[in-house]
Amino acid sequence: MSQSEVCVSAPLWKRVLFSDLMLSKSKAQKVAYIGVLAALNIIANTFLEIKFFDTQFSLTIFLALLTGILIGPLFGFAAVFLGDFVGYVCNSWGYMYMPWVGLSSATFAFLAGLICGGVRIGGKGGIYFKLALVCVVSFFVCTVAINSTGFYFYNKAAGFSTALIDYVTANFGGKVSYFAYVCYRLFFNGQIFNSLFNYALIFIAVPVLNAVRPLRLNIR
Repeated sequence: MSQSEVCVSAPLWKRVLFSDLMLSKSKAQKVAYIGVLAALNIIANTFLEIKFFDTQFSLTIFLALLTGILIGPLFGFAAVFLGDFVGYVCNSWGYMYMPWVGLSSATFAFLAGLICGGVRIGGKGGIYFKLALVCVVSFFVCTVAINSTGFYFYNKAAGFSTALIDYVTANFGGKVSYFAYVCYRLFFNGQIFNSLFNYALIFIAVPVLNAVRPLRLNIR
């Protein structure tokens, strides 16, 4: 049975667990893929972060999306969440553990696996439409709704920084609202540039991997 036939005949619960690529692999190969991608996420969360002024660049979004696309929604979620937690244990940078960060990263993987594996679009441009959908949905769900919300309430409880208060006063002329905080985090702290950088990488990497044999992600 071909990879496409295996994917089409698989029950819904398996498709929520695994990507089309994983459905055609043996149990040993599935474990190997999950282990390798979890390890890559650990490395990204431990070492691959660069600070440039107030903007922090990392590959965590890119690797989370790629993990979900490669191994599927739920196992992608688990691999990325594990990678974030172990990465924190290995190198906490002196900060407390923030579970919403791991939840946000893992949800990137879940949404990428769900959209790329569950949405069927014909034509050569279908893969790019799905990647664009992944980027838009994950940005608002993960970066804004989960991550920024978590940091907003954390900083509200701990006390907003002088830089944030000055930014809000200059641009919004009032107290630090949720909307003002999100604008500060995205534009003043540059999180939106980090997101765009990672999304650009996924647009480059996935079409290439989708065309390479014997990997073939089977995104269609």
